[in-house]
Amino acid sequence: MNILVINCGSSSLKYQLLNMNDESQLASGLVERIGIEGSRLKQETEAFGKKVIEVEMKDHKDALGQVLNALINEEYGAIESYDAIHAVGHRVVHAGEKYSASVVIDNDVIKALEECIELAPLHNPPNLMGIAAIQELLPQVKNVAVFDTAFHQTMPEVEYIYPLPYELYEKYGVRRYGFHGTSHRYVAQRTAQILNKDIKDLKLISCHLGNGASVCAIDGGKSVATSMGFTPLEGLVMGTRCGDIDPAIVTFLMDKENLTAGDVNNIMNKKSGVFGISGVSSDFRDIEDAAADGNKRAQLALDTFDARVRKYIAAYTTVMGGVDAVVFTAGLGENSAMNRESICQNLGFMGLEIDSEENKVRGVEKIVSTADSKVKVMVVPTNEELMIARDTLELVK
Repeated sequence: MNILVINCGSSSLKYQLLNMNDESQLASGLVERIGIEGSRLKQETEAFGKKVIEVEMKDHKDALGQVLNALINEEYGAIESYDAIHAVGHRVVHAGEKYSASVVIDNDVIKALEECIELAPLHNPPNLMGIAAIQELLPQVKNVAVFDTAFHQTMPEVEYIYPLPYELYEKYGVRRYGFHGTSHRYVAQRTAQILNKDIKDLKLISCHLGNGASVCAIDGGKSVATSMGFTPLEGLVMGTRCGDIDPAIVTFLMDKENLTAGDVNNIMNKKSGVFGISGVSSDFRDIEDAAADGNKRAQLALDTFDARVRKYIAAYTTVMGGVDAVVFTAGLGENSAMNRESICQNLGFMGLEIDSEENKVRGVEKIVSTADSKVKVMVVPTNEELMIARDTLELVK
């Protein structure tokens, strides 16, 4: 069975076509600048390599039409016809408390996702546009929604409730939801396989570190705590997001700078994080280069990020009453040996010791702790698309 996985952003979409008989990737691609001048599609297949197509795409329906045409193209495609696409899995960011697992999409699911738009105004609308486009272009196939928030629905109430008037939770659903759930779930399952352990016997801390970043405590395969909250703004210092700050700063800045709530929200989401501290970039590679050249603010940004991750690792060890492995994943977590080593400093009291030589790896599965470390330190590249495809297969087969 071939499953197409779709991940729609506001002006872009990523996709993969997977043969689930052996979980091999038939094609992968990226569409950029949807609805913007200069839109293009990049596709890569094993048989034909990379292909870049410059074509105007005014909306997500146009974009997905181009994706489907690229997949069946005789010169650089991966399949002979649309009939070779048997189901479509969609990454959906926010389902609130409505779903704790992936679901086949029907009208009730669409309605639920529309109701969650106010919780994820930047993410759910393009997710819904992608679903609508596929339903129109491939009416014969089933669609499955795989939610970023679903994995965290196992958190106990003490971890997700905020110390605000309880009626705000009852009226508006103001609580911690958590994100990156599909990535954390994949990493936990893969870690158990690598360690040859039953996931039910493991206490894991998954560190999904990229431009957006979160830490998750996973006890027995279930999320019991995570750093992102009501929105993806809470938690770690990120590329442009501030993470945890004193909430009184919001009203202080509104008063001092004569800003609206929207202005402050824009500052916290788009002008803060390591970009705000360093003044250099939101890209950690640029910041590392600047720090190496002696830029003190760049070094401060890196140190602040590492300290926040380290603090969450220690905190989540107490949440679970111990930890068997700390796992690094996503762009930064998988590829920055320097970042991993810095984060693991001062965690020796937990019985965690990283091996500097073993840690010199990028993007590969590996145990990078010392042989006598009581807590394993691991690198496990994430694969959200495969996780989405597996859920889709399970629901439609």
